[in-house]
Amino acid sequence: DNPTSQGLSKDANAKLAAYAKLNGKAFDKAYVDNEVAYHKTVNGALATVLIPNAQNGELKGLLQTGLKLFTEHQTHAEHLAASLK
Repeated sequence: DNPTSQGLSKDANAKLAAYAKLNGKAFDKAYVDNEVAYHKTVNGALATVLIPNAQNGELKGLLQTGLKLFTEHQTHAEHLAASLK
């Protein structure tokens, strides 16, 4: 638990409340747009905060693997978002 994870959790709770008011295409678009933004945020945190500050080599390696996976997820989310426009 740290300021980065706390901020991500707070943002996620706010998004859940907003999604509860949507349905259909409006929900789909809001959800996918958020996924793109969320992956950008997580990837930025991994690349600029978490990986550089990791002291344990094993942890650093896991975070680097996570960044590769989340970057691929971001690309998929961006393609999906483009198809919903």
